Amino acid sequence: MSEPTLITESAAAEVVAAALRAVAAASNSAELRVARAEFTGESSALARMNASLKAAPNDQKAALGKIVGQARGQVNTAIAAREAELVEAEETARLASEAVDVTAVATRWRPGARHPLTLLMEQMGDIFIGMGWEIAEGPELENEWFNFDAMNFDEDHPARAMQDTFFVDPVDSHLLLRTHTSPVQIRSLLDRPLPVYVVAPGRVYRTDELDATHTPVFHQIEGLAIDRGLTMANLRGTLEHLARAMFGTDAKIRLRPNYFPFTEPSAEMDVWQPNAKGGARWVEWGGCGMVNSNVLLAAGIDPNEYQGFAFGMGIERTLQFRNDMNDMRDMVEGDIRFSQQFGLVV
Repeated sequence: MSEPTLITESAAAEVVAAALRAVAAASNSAELRVARAEFTGESSALARMNASLKAAPNDQKAALGKIVGQARGQVNTAIAAREAELVEAEETARLASEAVDVTAVATRWRPGARHPLTLLMEQMGDIFIGMGWEIAEGPELENEWFNFDAMNFDEDHPARAMQDTFFVDPVDSHLLLRTHTSPVQIRSLLDRPLPVYVVAPGRVYRTDELDATHTPVFHQIEGLAIDRGLTMANLRGTLEHLARAMFGTDAKIRLRPNYFPFTEPSAEMDVWQPNAKGGARWVEWGGCGMVNSNVLLAAGIDPNEYQGFAFGMGIERTLQFRNDMNDMRDMVEGDIRFSQQFGLVV
C-alpha cells in the first residue's frame, strides 16, 4: 500500500506551478488533453493529495482540504481558460482554411464523351443489325494473304507497295497493318456457315499524309452478303436503305461502273446531298459490287451455287460530308470542343 502524499502549501504550490506551465505550453487541444490527464487525472499529484485527506487527523482535515481544493481549482480554471482559447483559435483557423473567394474565376469542368466517329460506326452497325445482319471483327495486325491474296490482289498490285502499306519487320513475316476491313470478310466466310450477312467496322491504316481530306489511320465499315440468288438489285436495295436511314427518307444513291479486284461487276456509289455547301450535288460515298468468284474460291465456296455482294465506305468521310466539315484533322486532335458539337453522349 503506497504511503499517503504529504500535503503542504509548498508542495501544492509546486504542483500548481508545474500545471500552469504545461497548460500554457499546450499549443492545441491534443496537448492540452495530455496536460489535463497529467495534473488532474487519477494518478496525478493532486489526486494523491486528495486521497491522503482520509488519513489526515480530524483536526487538520479542514485546513489540508482547503489547500488541496484551492490547488485543484487553480489548475482547473487555467485548463478551462486555455481550452477556450485553443478552441477559438482552431475554429478560426478551420474557417480560414474553408474560406471561399467569391471573386475568383470558376473552374470549368468539361465532361468527356464518346467520339462522334464511334457513335457513327455504332449507328451504322445498328442499321444492319435491324436488318438481321451480324457485326464481325478481326485483327488490325493482319496476314498478307487475308489482306491481299484472298481478296484477288495480284502480286504486282500497287496497293502492295511499301509506299501504300505499313508492312511489319521482318517483311518476310508477311504481316501488315490492314489497309481495309475486307480481311474480316474472308475470316467470316471461313468461320461461319452459309449464308453469311456481316458488316465489319474498324480501324485501318495506309501511308497517307495527314491533311484536310486524308489521315494515315482511319475507319471503315464494310458489308458482305453471301447467299443463293443474290444480285445487283439486292445490293442496290441494301445501299438505298442504308442511305435513307443515314440521311433521311429523301436520300438517293447512284452507282457508277468502276473496278475493284475483289468484286465483279464493281461500282462507285454516290449519295445525293441536297444541302451541300455550294449547292446540291452528288458526293462519292464508297465502293461496291458483286463478290468476285476468285474471292469465293479462296474461301472454299462454290461460285456456281452461292453469289454475294460487298460494299464499303469510310467513316471519317461519311461524318465529314454528313456534317459539312471541311478539315478531317479536327477528328484526330482529341479536342473535347469537337465532340461537344455532336452532343456529349456517354
